[in-house]
Amino acid sequence: MPAPDPALLACERIRVSVPGRLLVDQLELSLQRCEFIAVLGQNGTGKSLTLMTLAGLRSPDTGRVLLRGDDIFESNRQQTARHLALLPQVIDDIFPATVIDTALIGRHPHIGRFRWESAEDHAIAKDALQAMGLSGLSSRDVLTLSGGERRRLSIAQVLTQAPEVYLLDEPTNHLDPQHQLDTLRIFRRAADSGAGVIASLHDVNSAVRFADRCLLLFGDGRWELGRSEDVLTESNLSELFATPMEAINWRSHKLFVATSDHEAL
Repeated sequence: MPAPDPALLACERIRVSVPGRLLVDQLELSLQRCEFIAVLGQNGTGKSLTLMTLAGLRSPDTGRVLLRGDDIFESNRQQTARHLALLPQVIDDIFPATVIDTALIGRHPHIGRFRWESAEDHAIAKDALQAMGLSGLSSRDVLTLSGGERRRLSIAQVLTQAPEVYLLDEPTNHLDPQHQLDTLRIFRRAADSGAGVIASLHDVNSAVRFADRCLLLFGDGRWELGRSEDVLTESNLSELFATPMEAINWRSHKLFVATSDHEAL
C-alpha cells in the first residue's frame, strides 16, 4: 500500500520561549487537510510566537516544524510561500501603493523572478478583493484606508497567495461584527475545500462556531489540544483566561460568557 500523505503542517516537540519565560513546551501538532484549528490564550501566552515558529520565521528552542513532511527551516523560502501563508497581527504600510497592487503581492511566490503578473494573477487578486468587499477600492492608495479596510486588504493578500496552509494571527482584529463573521466563514470554506487553517482568536465563541480543534496555551509551558467540544469547557476556559467562564445554551448551541464570582446569569 502507498504511504499516506504527510500532514500539511506538523511540529514535533517544539519549545517556544522568551528570555526568562517558557511559553510553550514540547508542542506536538499535526494539521490535516480540511481542518481549522483555533489557538486560544491570554495576551502574552505565546500565540503569535507559536504561529511565527510554525511559519518558519522563528526557530524553536527545540523540536522540528515540518511542511508537507519536510523541515521548514531547510526549505527554500519561495517554495515555502507557495504552500504556506502567514497573516501577521500588525502590518505597517511604509510606501504608497494601490489596493490591487498590494493584493497582488500575494502572487509573488508563484511568479518567476523576471515575470510580471499574468491575467490569471490579476483575476485571482480581484476575486480576493471581492470576497473581502474591497472591489470598489482597487485603485485607492493603501495609506488612505481605514484600519478595518487595511485589515481586510491584508486578508485579501493572503487569499491571493492561495496556499494550502493559512496561519492567521488574530484575523478579525479591527473588524466590525459583519466582517468578522464574513472572514471566518471564508477560512472555514477554505478548510472545507481542502486547505488547513490555524488561527489565533480572542473570541471563544468564534472558536466554538468555526474550529474543528482548539489549542489552548496557558503561558507557562502547558498546552492542551483537542476537539473543540472536548477542550472548550468552563473549567478549562476559566483557567485559561484567569476569569470565571460560564457556558449557556443559545439556539441549540453552547456559548461561553465571562462572569465575575458574584454574577448570576
